[in-house]
Amino acid sequence: MGRVGLMMGAPEVLQLTANLIRAIGGKRVLDIGMFTGSSALSAALALPDDGQVYGFDISEEYVKHGYPFFEKAGVKEKIKIHFGPAMDNLQKLVDDGQSGTFDFAFIDADKENYWGYYELCLLLVRRGGIIAVDNTLWSGRVFDTSHTDECTVAIREFNDKVHRDSRVRVSFLPIGDGLSLLFVQ
Repeated sequence: MGRVGLMMGAPEVLQLTANLIRAIGGKRVLDIGMFTGSSALSAALALPDDGQVYGFDISEEYVKHGYPFFEKAGVKEKIKIHFGPAMDNLQKLVDDGQSGTFDFAFIDADKENYWGYYELCLLLVRRGGIIAVDNTLWSGRVFDTSHTDECTVAIREFNDKVHRDSRVRVSFLPIGDGLSLLFVQ
């Protein structure tokens, strides 16, 4: 399991996001950066029978590990997977007139594109919906300016920008590797 186990969503994060989906009566969820599908599975289990998770990942390499679990849990039909660049696939949803039709988004993909994913999610998630962003602590590296790698800088800049963004109300939780909950105004 090695790398796969390290990159899966923290159980406490997935439990909380599933409960938030239930609490807001969510039916349509965006899952950006599926990896093995644990976050998509968690979201699908939280949705009513007519709910749908739109999952996004660059390739099927790791996502396919989740297929047997989607099937066993009886939620395979609730998870619609889009492979390829998530920015392009999210933009297609916007272009198809789906702005404001999603209840919840979970962002846990390539860190350098967090701001772009966030901007597209702001278009796609309805007012009163929630955007959850994972890894916003980045093992504490975001606090140490000596860390200048691309991922750390991107998350640091994302955190700084979203903190000042009046389009959302922010709740930062130090669970998992840092979870930012952004409540869309």
